[in-house]
Amino acid sequence: MDTDVLIAGAGPTGLMLACELRLAGADVLVAEQLPERTGESRAGGLHSRTLEVLDQRGVVDRFLAAGDLTPVGHFSGLWLDFDEFESRHPLPLMILQSTIERLLEEWAAELGVRVRWSSEVTGLRQDEAGVTVELRTAESASTTLRARYLAGCDGGRSSVRRLSGIDFPGTPATMTALLGDVEIPDLPEDFIFMRRCPGGHFSALALEPGWHRVITSEYDRVADRDASVTFEQLRESLVRLAGTDYGMRNPRWISRFGDAARQAAKYREGRVLLAGDAAHIHYPAGGQGLNIGVQDAVNLGWKLAAVVRGQAPESLLDSYHTERHPVGERLLHNTRAQSALAHPGSEMDALREVFGSLMVFDDVNRYLRDMITGLDIRYTVDDDHPLAGRRVPDAPLKTPDGAISVYELLHTAHPVLLDLSGSAGTAAVAEGWADRVDLVEARSQDDHWPVPAVGDIPAPAALLIRPDGHVAWAADSGALDASGLRTALTVWFGPALRR
Repeated sequence: MDTDVLIAGAGPTGLMLACELRLAGADVLVAEQLPERTGESRAGGLHSRTLEVLDQRGVVDRFLAAGDLTPVGHFSGLWLDFDEFESRHPLPLMILQSTIERLLEEWAAELGVRVRWSSEVTGLRQDEAGVTVELRTAESASTTLRARYLAGCDGGRSSVRRLSGIDFPGTPATMTALLGDVEIPDLPEDFIFMRRCPGGHFSALALEPGWHRVITSEYDRVADRDASVTFEQLRESLVRLAGTDYGMRNPRWISRFGDAARQAAKYREGRVLLAGDAAHIHYPAGGQGLNIGVQDAVNLGWKLAAVVRGQAPESLLDSYHTERHPVGERLLHNTRAQSALAHPGSEMDALREVFGSLMVFDDVNRYLRDMITGLDIRYTVDDDHPLAGRRVPDAPLKTPDGAISVYELLHTAHPVLLDLSGSAGTAAVAEGWADRVDLVEARSQDDHWPVPAVGDIPAPAALLIRPDGHVAWAADSGALDASGLRTALTVWFGPALRR
């Protein structure tokens, strides 16, 4: 084998997956078809849950230092407020995709990830032992690599998805949007984010002094996705919508997108797995795509590494599709809704007014906010505790060695059995998984923990935390459910050691 896992695509999803695999001890190689970074930044923000998973790995400060926190977000241009009590990272971070990729690539290099540029996947063949992958490189029309698994993180036009024969059903584009990072000196000072017009809508987002990201969206105009896109086309589109180009000039880059919404029928086909845009494409409303891709990677990475290292059965990989496919399905659903709400017309004006009036209610605002940020995601696990399946809050703890937070326990990407009650029974059960699960004894410094979509709950007595920060099992004070804990340990981390 040339590597345990070959990842196609060195975007945010592929790089995050590579880092997760290396932290868990798997060998990984990333193949990227581009010859080098382009500097393009289709995405431009990180939401709460993505910031949390970066915090779980101890690298979030790198991203916070390179971006700007903003106190509001939006649902189809209608403002959302954020609750500072639900997360240590409640506010969206405005940060360009190019910067995210640079920081992830630096981290990946520190972990020993290898990246091969100018390497495009052109063929693949699976067998019982691995995947043979054909690559077109700058040096050769065809070269072959062997990997135990192949992860397709190669975007919406994924070669890995196509070559694996995985269906990509959904709906085609009904509109065309153009995007460009430009100088725009004549934008009115009172311009507010997005303006709707008879033919569509446009927005201008401040990037840095003098520079804005201009996005025009015109409905009932569907362009050939393979056709070239120019600055003049962006200028003409803005003039059609706004009646002026606001003096925009000096484009850094121009891109086109639409509202096509498609999702892979399955995220796993044997030894091939899909993540990020390779698994789901959608109208980029609310800045969710990059975030969901990174979270796909965090869900998949520890499972794939455990299988590669022989610590868990291959069937564990089936839970990746089971858990993440519904998240992608909901993503398509809410971005379709946002695209529909942005349509021009007096009927939609009325609907937006009614919808906006509902969003001032806390419950409605919270529902939409938690959906956009990913804080409300709950996976199905065999436990009815309010924390089970949800992401664990970053609660402050006190250990014999001093104060620490829950997320600091996850920096190594190991599963953690956190005993907050001093139960001897918990330690006894954990002995069978001592090679895979970190047992930590501590006390919670807070009597109650905030849980999005639930509210405050009493601090648990013990909980089993997966490497992705989701709770596999939890218990309140009282008799230890040793059988439930053993079951959760076995399901997620393989059978106990034989002694």
